[in-house]
Amino acid sequence: MANHLVYADAKGIHSHGAVRVDYYAERIAKGGINTDPNVTFEKTGPSSGIVQGDNGMGHYVALKGLDNAINLCKESGIAVVGVRKVSHTGTMAYYVQKAADENLIALSMCQSDPMVVPYGGAGNYFGTNPIGFAFPRENDVPVVFDMATTVQAWGKVLDARSKNRSIPDTWAVDAQGNPTTDPYKVSGLLPIAGPKGYGLMMMVDILSGMMLGLPFGKHVSSMYDDLSKGRDLGHLYILIDPTKFTDLTSFKQNVETMIDELHEMQPADGFDQVSIPSERSQKKYMKYMENGTPIEKNIYEYLISDTVHFDKYGGMNAFAEPEQ
Repeated sequence: MANHLVYADAKGIHSHGAVRVDYYAERIAKGGINTDPNVTFEKTGPSSGIVQGDNGMGHYVALKGLDNAINLCKESGIAVVGVRKVSHTGTMAYYVQKAADENLIALSMCQSDPMVVPYGGAGNYFGTNPIGFAFPRENDVPVVFDMATTVQAWGKVLDARSKNRSIPDTWAVDAQGNPTTDPYKVSGLLPIAGPKGYGLMMMVDILSGMMLGLPFGKHVSSMYDDLSKGRDLGHLYILIDPTKFTDLTSFKQNVETMIDELHEMQPADGFDQVSIPSERSQKKYMKYMENGTPIEKNIYEYLISDTVHFDKYGGMNAFAEPEQ
């Protein structure tokens, strides 16, 4: 878990880094996360399987699921592995990069609690339902793509709160359904690209929730509701061994050719270069891992303290606000 949170902050994904620690600590203290889970794996077909998380810490259980998916993919060429009954699993980039480090193409996704206004709707139904994608390249770190199916992840709103900053009015709406720049007045997040993001978040919920026999849509439990109970969340991996379809060397060479061609394109006004996904975050990672990773002072002070909150998040809605 610590490795995951440091990775997120060092990549500049502060929404999924140390800002989450006080919530995790409170949930663990209240018994809502099993600190000694019996994590099991059942192979359900030549290329499929299910990991039962036993309500363990999400990062730990999801990594166990990834390990099994990697092994299965190397055996059969493709793997589809579901992870059942976990808590919050953090950033998708962490998992898909590990799979791509093994020369596999990786797709990962998970469901989250309902906090998004569907296209054409006035209430919340789906979660931010993120998707991660990664593939190996030659003599460099994998290319990683990680996105929420909303304009921004909820963690970005949390990050804005921790820094006392406003948010763009394209991220979310308030209780009246109007665009808001106040991170404390967010009542619903908006899907990316309207109906396209809406369709993607439905796909994620079906594959990582409904297909695993778990609650879906508005039935997914809130992260902040009852911290003494488990959450029954789902997480899904789809891994592909490219050597089952092409030569690995030529595949990686083609990846490098594509990246070179993108870099050589004339940049638009205001840009120095056409970047590839994760390129800027990787530069941050290299810098921060060498010189230290910046986090907000209030988060740092919490981390070095002995404090465990028992009344900060419990009984809250999906937006960490008191239930109405």
